[in-house]
Amino acid sequence: MKIYRALSIITFVLLPLMFALPGQSQDSQDKQNKKDAQLRTLHGTVVDKDENPVASSVVYLMNVKTQAVKTYIADDTANYRFSGLDPNADYEIHAEHNELITSTHTISSFDSRRDIEVTLRLVRKRPAK
Repeated sequence: MKIYRALSIITFVLLPLMFALPGQSQDSQDKQNKKDAQLRTLHGTVVDKDENPVASSVVYLMNVKTQAVKTYIADDTANYRFSGLDPNADYEIHAEHNELITSTHTISSFDSRRDIEVTLRLVRKRPAK
């Protein structure tokens, strides 16, 4: 009788718990994967007025809501990349190189693209500080 009672407890209490826990972690993993899939990437090239790539330009990306700024130094081919961006936030991006600066581009949260490409053109002198 005691053995039957012990088996009943294992069968009806512990066994379902063992199967429920992995399912919960899988749900958490699925939610994280879905969240990651919604994040945006912003990339492009920094060029001069004649469309020549300008390596080593500093690209500034500001989250308009939090005012947090990320920077990226354009690589040897003048490419830059920001990934993992919040799709619910607006961003402003511009680049600087020596005395030149690009206009500021706004990336809206209403833009539903997950992969956004922006070419930044260095065309005007940076204002004196």
